[in-house]
Amino acid sequence: MPFVKKIKSDAYFSRFQVKYRRRREGKTDYYARKRLVTQAKNKYNAPKYRLVVRFTNKEVIVQIVYARLQGDFVLTAARSKELPRYGINHGLTNWTAAYATGLLCARRALTKLGLADKYEGVAEPDGTISLTEGLDDEDAPRPFKCYLDVGLKRTSTGSRVFGALKGASDGGIFIPHNEKRFPGYDPEAKALDAEVLKKYIFGGHVAEYMESLEEEDDERFKKQFSTYLADGVGSEDIEEIYTNAYAAIREDPVFKATEKTKDWKAETKKFSTPKLTWAQRKERIQAKIENFQATGGAEADDEEDDE
Repeated sequence: MPFVKKIKSDAYFSRFQVKYRRRREGKTDYYARKRLVTQAKNKYNAPKYRLVVRFTNKEVIVQIVYARLQGDFVLTAARSKELPRYGINHGLTNWTAAYATGLLCARRALTKLGLADKYEGVAEPDGTISLTEGLDDEDAPRPFKCYLDVGLKRTSTGSRVFGALKGASDGGIFIPHNEKRFPGYDPEAKALDAEVLKKYIFGGHVAEYMESLEEEDDERFKKQFSTYLADGVGSEDIEEIYTNAYAAIREDPVFKATEKTKDWKAETKKFSTPKLTWAQRKERIQAKIENFQATGGAEADDEEDDE
């Protein structure tokens, strides 16, 4: 078949519709968002909550969000930059940090809603899948329910997104899911190896890599884990660090603002020019006119005298 040039006529461009800005920027998958946000009308305008998990180069962000006509509203949020408060000072973007951040977000949300005592989740994770179930008491509140929102992240098996999901689920939130995307799942046997998942929850995969790298390439090990070594953290200490951190998160998940070394509001105002009122602008213009008349007129007379 010969090459045929495709000509886009005026009729084509008159029907062309520009995509939404966030779709053009590659930030929002509106196809998925529509299905995550749309709520049945017989729910009487009850919010449909989403567990939004996002990753940057330096941290993990987990939020519980619901949509309104005015826009999205955040019920609660947690970031892995808060984990040093609970004893996790290294690897704030790995799978285990995502789990800890999801756990922190879940416990913070349930504390805010007054459900923390009723739904404790899985206090001692063993790598098995357990969805949060409602209480037997008829008058008891149902478990808090939300759906995982991965954004544009690829949902491959073992992804860190599912670490945050597992942490939030173990924290006492009901999130519909199954075991197929967790590390340790065998697609051929169609079964999950709970020991592998437990290893990831307590940072065992990081400890194993530290040991293997130390044996194979000591120079690279010292460079890659320099911050661990500076704090005296070895591969045998990692499981204890995460175990203590999970207990500390459950004990006090409430957000606490960091103490600021400077008054940044005052520092910012140092370099900002205050907006003038109409009267001040008029005065400024009049002052410029008077200054011009006082100086500019004299200079003009001098030039005429020279001629």
